[in-house]
Amino acid sequence: MKADGILRVTEALRERLKVALSSSGVPGTVFVGPLDDADASGAALILFLYRIVPNPSLRNREHRVESGDSKKPDVFQNSIPLDLYFLVTVGTTQGASEETPLRALGFVIQQLQANPDLIGPGLAYETVRVTLEPLTTEEASRIWALFPTANYRTSVAYLASPVWIDPSSPESTAERVRGDELHTGPKAAEVMS
Repeated sequence: MKADGILRVTEALRERLKVALSSSGVPGTVFVGPLDDADASGAALILFLYRIVPNPSLRNREHRVESGDSKKPDVFQNSIPLDLYFLVTVGTTQGASEETPLRALGFVIQQLQANPDLIGPGLAYETVRVTLEPLTTEEASRIWALFPTANYRTSVAYLASPVWIDPSSPESTAERVRGDELHTGPKAAEVMS
């Protein structure tokens, strides 16, 4: 993916959450952003990207991407693979209890467990796997401390990986070998000249 890879993965994950939300029968939207944002009020779910780190196992590898019309893949030498950590939080609705948002959260967990791979044209047909990420009480407290005006609500964390940020153009690669001939003996000198 290009420089907009983080945005593309966030949008794809939001779409997956919308599908889970509609499956649950819970009305509402999915807000992307901080938990204490004024626009988040009334959203059924809030998706917040709280951490971005390089993927240590893929960091020094080249990134090969199958190009659509060409037989040879695009090779990127200086790509960086990222791990994106998202917090999915139940929203608040005026006058409603927490049972309805918890129902929606259950459907989200079910949907992401059943179909954990994000793929498609929005992600340049690359696969990004979404997995439930355990949060300790200390980690959850640190995240919620970022939002001192927001009341704590039930949340789960997800890891989306790998998200490749590629250079603007691939490395030049040599053409594949199409044929191989070996000439030996007295005839070889004639063929070589």
